[in-house]
Amino acid sequence: MSELGEVIEATLIERELSYTNPAPGRFFVTLPGVKKLQTNCWLRLNPHALVVEAFVCRRPDEAHEDVYRFLLRRNARLYGVAYTVDQLGDIYLVGHVGLSSVTPDELDRLLGQVLEAADGDFNTILERGFASSIRREYEWRVSRGESLANLKAFEHLLTPSAGQPEA
Repeated sequence: MSELGEVIEATLIERELSYTNPAPGRFFVTLPGVKKLQTNCWLRLNPHALVVEAFVCRRPDEAHEDVYRFLLRRNARLYGVAYTVDQLGDIYLVGHVGLSSVTPDELDRLLGQVLEAADGDFNTILERGFASSIRREYEWRVSRGESLANLKAFEHLLTPSAGQPEA
């Protein structure tokens, strides 16, 4: 197990990823993103597998069925991890890799998939599960003259479609 811990640590250092190693066989890795500014990911060595777990998003405020349907369909295209929800409905990516498969290249693929999914799907999850909150935030910022820069990705939710009257 300590040998695999060394492989993981060397890979994280080589890939220049920020991490802590709070206990033997446990690594808390911060993956930098674009849409989701960072994804926090646990790597845990267990007796039979390396477990990867990353928080993606809190429980959607609305359209739960639509969000969860999206995640289930997305699972079919993911490598090594799958979307899941905890008892509160918060969204995670979780995967298990046999210990014999823990290599620098496999770890790179796995962390790459976590980052691609969490970062790439983040705005879609927000659009589906938090549309009303995004609209309220937009209205609040407009009323106070606040910056709308970080709402740019959701512009299509915020402006009335051409030819449709404003609500």
